[in-house]
Amino acid sequence: MNDLNNRRLEIDALRAIWAIRHHGGITRAAEALGLSQSAVSHKIKRLETSLGCELLNRKAGATAFTTEGEELLDYAGRILGLHDEALLSLSKTTLAGRIALGLTEDTTCSALAHILGRFRRLHPDVSVRTQVRMSLVLRAMLEQGELDAAIVQVFAHEVRPTDVVLFRETLHWVKHPGLLLPQSTSVPFLSFHDDCFYRHWALDIGQDGGIMLETVFECASAAGIVAAVGAGMGVALLNERHLRPEMQIITDRFPDPPGLVYVVRRGRKVRNAALDTLVAEIESEISRYGGLALAS
Repeated sequence: MNDLNNRRLEIDALRAIWAIRHHGGITRAAEALGLSQSAVSHKIKRLETSLGCELLNRKAGATAFTTEGEELLDYAGRILGLHDEALLSLSKTTLAGRIALGLTEDTTCSALAHILGRFRRLHPDVSVRTQVRMSLVLRAMLEQGELDAAIVQVFAHEVRPTDVVLFRETLHWVKHPGLLLPQSTSVPFLSFHDDCFYRHWALDIGQDGGIMLETVFECASAAGIVAAVGAGMGVALLNERHLRPEMQIITDRFPDPPGLVYVVRRGRKVRNAALDTLVAEIESEISRYGGLALAS
């Protein structure tokens, strides 16, 4: 019992180790947490001293976490979730009403689902109806007053002053390494369907470099496009969360795609306390964990 009394799982240290896993290293974790690299390293070292074991592998070429570190990560996610929910519960205000919310496919199976679930538990008198569509469809629904707010992707130059910027991401041309691209004929293109603004850019501005794209595969699902790239069926435009180790990023021949931004965009003149609270919770979660909070 005395040994347990002397061992502590500090929340800030757990948040640091969680950030290291989800941002891919101490440097990126420090940036996401707004701390110096040495401060993050110190938190981890202090936690290791308290637990009496190493959590990070510090040998070149080794996996990032030790066996004990991997085991602790399983608990860290649950502990941090309960910790943050408890703080929100103690500071919550009474809310009621309805929210019509739009999400894209690649944000549905992410931490946003947990945020929405927590919001429902904390505010049982608020009804949240969520619809999953592609970004262009969600933008149209906002303009038509069918949604109160939506989390959508836009190109960097399309961000509005009223948008809440969650995080930025890069769009890439990709293919299977074994696919040889023809030099003089059209290039096989793997495309989302017509509601995708990636597709619009690729078939319009994206061909200014003299490349002719021939759509050979259309799919509304990112999983379908990823599978088609893996099968060597053609080239595709994918954002970072859908890249796979076996994919080859094309760095020449094609025009550089614009930067991507995930934003919360509200409908026109939509203001209510329930929506304000939900948007604030989403923004806080993303700022804490970065784009990985939206990763599947």
